Amino acid sequence: MRDQSWLNRRYYGGDLPPEAERALHAAAADWAHADLAETHILRALAIAPDHLATRIGAYKFYLYRQRYTEALPHARACLAEAARRNGFPEDWRALRHDPARFGEWEELPRLFLFSLLAVGYVQARLGLPEAARPALAKVAELDPADRLGARRLLAVLERGEAGMGEAGTREAGA
Repeated sequence: MRDQSWLNRRYYGGDLPPEAERALHAAAADWAHADLAETHILRALAIAPDHLATRIGAYKFYLYRQRYTEALPHARACLAEAARRNGFPEDWRALRHDPARFGEWEELPRLFLFSLLAVGYVQARLGLPEAARPALAKVAELDPADRLGARRLLAVLERGEAGMGEAGTREAGA
């Protein structure tokens, strides 16, 4: 039997309950077994439903399993939490590019951008381009250097490519 002591390591700043963190680690360990990994994800969510780490874990689980309908609420929860942590308005459409906030690659604004990109990407994968386009355009506006590749995703949407292929899986990893 392999050493599983790493399952008890603490990575999330100490505010995530240890049982939830262990469940996230267990989901990673059992990744190849989708049903078992999902059980761990659901356990983490049951223990800490509003914690950003559990929401990101759930989003990534469902995204990489191409279960976009289930990924979307977690991406939206990450976006709401990122907006709150940044002191941004609840309606992300009201944000304007501010080099002081978005010019540097600071953790909290970057979290917001990744989360908004994730929402747009999942909406596009769900065949909702009219919902996806404004979110991706806002990321492109706030990230003029296009570090997240939102312009490329918008171009794919504009070409009308069904399902978007591999155009943004890496960028939408939140």
